[in-house]
Amino acid sequence: MRPPHIRQAGSRALLIETTGTAAASSLHAQLLAAPLPGQVEVVPAARTVLLRLATPAYARQAAELLAALDPVVPAAVRSASSAAPLVELDTVYDGEDLAEVARLTGLGTSDAVAAAHSGTEWTAAFCGFVPGFAYLTGGDPRLAVPRRDVPRTRVPAGAVALAGQYSAAYPGPSPGGWQLIGRTAAPLWDLDREAPALIVPGARVRFRPVRERFELQPEAGRGFPASTDTHAANGSSGPAAPELPATPRTQAAPAAVVLHPGPQTTVQDRGRAGYSSIGVGTSGAADRAALARANRLVGSRPDAAALEVLFGGLALRAERDLVLAVTGAACPLSVLAAGGTERPVLPDAPFLLRTGEVLSLRMPPAGLRSYVAFRGGLDLPLVLGSRATDTLAKLGPDPLTAGTRLCVGPDPGTAVGLCEVPPPLPGADAELRYLPGPRQDWFSAAGMDAFADQGWTVGNDSNRVGIRFTGEPLPGRRAGELESEAVLPGSIQVPASGLPILFLADAPVTGGYPVIGVVVETDLDLAAQLRPGTTVRFIPVPPLSVPGPVPGPGLVPGAD
Repeated sequence: MRPPHIRQAGSRALLIETTGTAAASSLHAQLLAAPLPGQVEVVPAARTVLLRLATPAYARQAAELLAALDPVVPAAVRSASSAAPLVELDTVYDGEDLAEVARLTGLGTSDAVAAAHSGTEWTAAFCGFVPGFAYLTGGDPRLAVPRRDVPRTRVPAGAVALAGQYSAAYPGPSPGGWQLIGRTAAPLWDLDREAPALIVPGARVRFRPVRERFELQPEAGRGFPASTDTHAANGSSGPAAPELPATPRTQAAPAAVVLHPGPQTTVQDRGRAGYSSIGVGTSGAADRAALARANRLVGSRPDAAALEVLFGGLALRAERDLVLAVTGAACPLSVLAAGGTERPVLPDAPFLLRTGEVLSLRMPPAGLRSYVAFRGGLDLPLVLGSRATDTLAKLGPDPLTAGTRLCVGPDPGTAVGLCEVPPPLPGADAELRYLPGPRQDWFSAAGMDAFADQGWTVGNDSNRVGIRFTGEPLPGRRAGELESEAVLPGSIQVPASGLPILFLADAPVTGGYPVIGVVVETDLDLAAQLRPGTTVRFIPVPPLSVPGPVPGPGLVPGAD
């Protein structure tokens, strides 16, 4: 049994590489049963477990504790694993690829495929990319089949599929390249449930063949209407994110009405932490320092919901007196009174917007994203504990449109903040510090040097999911792809093209390309303000004494 490796993944996370999916699942269960000091989140994947810690000091301590962990899974963990919930999915085996799977596997008939698929119990190893999409393992090994050469543009909700050693049921409509063998009407993802994901890592799953020809509804659980979204170009090896419906707007009297939304304006707060294991990323404000500063200025909590405005262009009318502040990219601001009188207001300072007045944000001369905070914070329904719009997972309120009504929470009863001097915004050139790894061993020394030496250009197709860079492709990258493993905002993936992608707030939970480094967290706010065309240099920094890669003992028995 090859011992796992502990790899640094930024200053507060460790990527623990195990011998296979079974070992990763066992380690995940062990860490849930006996959390390490400072443990924030544990995210299993195909052969790895990502462990997020509260501070770099906890990360160093965790590396030492993992190296000394008993290689035998405790009896309590084994007992908990055997008592994992059993999810039974009534399945009609009539998928479009059923005959092809029968041919590829040599089973010969559709009935033989159905018998093999339903004849064994599967285990949810991990979830990735799409909320509630669980990668199931442990089925009949004869069912291992390749993905389709040409992915479908739309796989219906409830489709039961195979790819490689995995099986899955699609929680919502999505493009995808898996082989479709059947369908289920089970509500795999439902935001109205206390636990929205029907299948979570560690769950046991059994497919139960049924003959009745039920028709799948457009939604399989609340939150998944039909979608034709294309797969986000972010290096993830999972299916593309489905379209979710708009979060219902509150019926309370609005505090403001949007007249013009600009290129893209979304609601953001600090995001939704703790749901990565069911396929939901953190999201939240791309420039977190700017959001916190705006909320301080109006006297709201640092995590209160505000507006994130891309490239200005926002205009909104106050329906009652409001105290606002604008931070981030320094948009020229103006207030138009009902009588036609215009007055300027300053960014990074609180100001009063009276009833009937219109606030306008023009294009900023520098930076990319501005934040508009309201005293009391925006009052919208919570989705998994946050009001943030996740543009990849399609969670939270829709991006604003003309006519969107904005409601504000009660006055916090605190003083407004003093004017603050904002940090400098990036110009034509910028530097981002990063910690190498966890997959720097996928690159030659020449490749690592080229990554740090080259000036990379921010591409036009960048968004809240990530920044795509153009430049001279990196040399010395190992051929092939990784099996899916967890990634974080700040991770810099390098696909086969050799052109890096820096994940931002709406990063996917898992990806299939090696991560050459992780940007220092405090520099992610700067990254959020990088305009297309900006030249970026990545500056390596020491690994803060976190071991990696460090061979450790066999933490769990067994291997795939």
